[in-house]
Amino acid sequence: MNPYRERLTPPATVFVATALVVPATLLVFLPIDQVVGVVVAVLFYAAIVIALVVTSPVLTIDDEAFSAGRARLFPYEIGDVRGFSGAEATQQRGPGLDARAWTLFRGWVKPVVRISLTDGTDPAPYWLVSTRRPDEVVRRLETLRQRTPGR
Repeated sequence: MNPYRERLTPPATVFVATALVVPATLLVFLPIDQVVGVVVAVLFYAAIVIALVVTSPVLTIDDEAFSAGRARLFPYEIGDVRGFSGAEATQQRGPGLDARAWTLFRGWVKPVVRISLTDGTDPAPYWLVSTRRPDEVVRRLETLRQRTPGR
């Protein structure tokens, strides 16, 4: 199986919105020194952009497991898998969410995948994970799950 990898990075609109740090920084630092103000504004914006990209979680599905950020599920732990988008995804993230569920959401990624767990001792009944391609994630997780003997 070819590995699946998806980084949940923010859309361009988030980077445009964070550019508002530039005039705010200039407002504070220009009275002190113009060069310092411009340099600090550029550095602040660059730091925010880098932080947004570097801290974006990564989803991976390979031959061994499914990883969402630093958490990992092995094939024998994966139960029923369903993808949701639109109003169904909003329902899953909101009123339909079990407080015990393990979640990995990003506000800028609306679709989600719900992965039921087969481990009865796990306090989380399921994982709910944001993804831009729920159908592909469901298909790949089903393929991974079928590798478990007895399924």
